[in-house]
Amino acid sequence: MFDYLIVGAGFAGSVLAERLANGSNKRVLICDKRSHIGGNAYDEYNEHGILIHRYGPHIFHTNSRDVFEYLSRFTDWRSYEHRVQASVDGQLVPMPINLDTINQLYGLKLTSFELEQFFANVAEPVEKLRTSEDVVVSKIGRELYEKFFRNYTRKQWDLDPSELDASVTSRVPTRTNRDNRYFTDSYQAMPLHGFTRMFERLLDHPNISVMLNTDYRDIEAVIPYKQMIYTGPVDSYFDYRYGKLPYRSLEFKHETHNVEVYQPAPVVNFPNEHLYTRITEFKYLTGQEHAKTSIVYEYPRAEGDPYYPIPRPENAEVYKKYKALADATQDVQFVGRLATYRYYNMDQVVAQALTTYAKIIGTKRQEATAAIAASATKMPTIVTKTYSLPSPMTISTNGAATAAARAKGASSEAA
Repeated sequence: MFDYLIVGAGFAGSVLAERLANGSNKRVLICDKRSHIGGNAYDEYNEHGILIHRYGPHIFHTNSRDVFEYLSRFTDWRSYEHRVQASVDGQLVPMPINLDTINQLYGLKLTSFELEQFFANVAEPVEKLRTSEDVVVSKIGRELYEKFFRNYTRKQWDLDPSELDASVTSRVPTRTNRDNRYFTDSYQAMPLHGFTRMFERLLDHPNISVMLNTDYRDIEAVIPYKQMIYTGPVDSYFDYRYGKLPYRSLEFKHETHNVEVYQPAPVVNFPNEHLYTRITEFKYLTGQEHAKTSIVYEYPRAEGDPYYPIPRPENAEVYKKYKALADATQDVQFVGRLATYRYYNMDQVVAQALTTYAKIIGTKRQEATAAIAASATKMPTIVTKTYSLPSPMTISTNGAATAAARAKGASSEAA
């Protein structure tokens, strides 16, 4: 008998599995429809020995010390600050828009103070910020909106920014200084040996069993358990009673090139030309030394794996109906992006999982995380130099493999 069946082995499910097993001595079975743990953060070595993110770039950043210290129990870190360029008017310029962006784009020599006035002159007054278009034009005007935001957003969402909630473009700041970092969080780093290794350590506990290539509906009536934690799509759990919640998906085209460096930045956005939205070069993210380099093109799609909930009022109303069902469902916790129909960053999902665990054990999150910190056996280690990653053959997968074997045994025993 398992205490918990956890559906989904991404951040939400894996963090809760670790906490319940290690923090509360619960027996946990975690299953996933995919052939691997880690959810969309899964990384792997391709046929050339280059570490890539199968589902597009995942950049860890957070302002939460609790979240960073918690994950530091399962990985060392590589110092990394993300930088993005955008292809606009035949030039590659910093993104988010900053002082250098404007000076380079228009051949100016503005100071920070002069740039503030520049933005004030081109901004269009908007009485109430309702849409993504409102957010941008009210800050930097229509010309920059057209150059950097409108077509990128239309490709990404298949909707004009005037049809999307203001939260979409609010995520991208505009700066009057030369700070060209994409994020400004207090903690910015990448797992030293990749996300998958971190997930293996999260799930490497004798109380945790893992079943991959497994739909929970195929085992929930066969393997006994007391409670469920569900991290999949909430509409699917309720058999689409109120219709399907809309998502945007992505198609990834991976390539490896026989050069050490392919492009001048980790990510290059293409807001206007081309069908893809951006190209990512993984060696910038991982710090891996290799004679070749691997990149990925991202093509937004209407169909496929659910990645981005579409933030429109009518979709929020449908989700409210599903949330009411979820709140009324006993012995099931709904956690994570898909289960709550929210576009969370990785650290936000971890924080939500830690909060859910605190709720389960009947304490406050601050108290629960304080207990974790008190029992921690290691402090965060951040490596700043470029290094050679271990080859795929030297990275241990014993944690996940052993857990999978235990799950197989548990399945046979329960059957």
